[in-house]
Amino acid sequence: MSPACSLTCTSEKLPDSKKTFFNCTDLPTLNATLHYTYDSFNSTLSVAFVAAPASPEGWTAWAINPSETGMVGAQALLALKSNGSLLVKKYNISSYFLLEETDKLAFDVWDLKVEYGTSGKYVIYASLKVPWSVEKPYHVWQVGADAANGRPEKHDMAPENLSSRAELQLAASPTFPGPAPADGTNSGSRRDVFICSLVGLLWFSLQLCSEFAEMI
Repeated sequence: MSPACSLTCTSEKLPDSKKTFFNCTDLPTLNATLHYTYDSFNSTLSVAFVAAPASPEGWTAWAINPSETGMVGAQALLALKSNGSLLVKKYNISSYFLLEETDKLAFDVWDLKVEYGTSGKYVIYASLKVPWSVEKPYHVWQVGADAANGRPEKHDMAPENLSSRAELQLAASPTFPGPAPADGTNSGSRRDVFICSLVGLLWFSLQLCSEFAEMI
């Protein structure tokens, strides 16, 4: 999946204006979009997944599969209505027939929330820790028409539902190692300055040693 932005996702306004992302892409199925930033310094992926449920009472989901290319093994974030409230839950998809709600996924997740977007869409926000060994994980997305008693019902088996997966090229995202300090330089810049300073110090030390050797 190319990280290049398309006209649709770049013009899309997220309900939380404080959240910004470096990449966005129109996903190839289900009229969904993904906004994301990958921080390679601490292996953190921040996302906003935008999609409309298949019906007003339906659900949407986005997942990372750290080991496989399909649905089984995916670690999912799923948005649905329960008792009139819009919620986002975590699920471990251990098989095609077993959807397990869980408090903890295979990787750490924080800043998890869901909001209403435009045109009946749900917007799922999250930050998650991607294993260092996973450079191009597969991600899976899905929508469904029904949710009963706070649990999602099966989605359609149409071609666009069955093909809603792709490789997410994390390496294409820039590195933002942390919040910018007061002087406006980010942690990556400070790290580069530190390395350059260290190299300069080593060079200066070698020069001193050389001059000292000549004196004796």
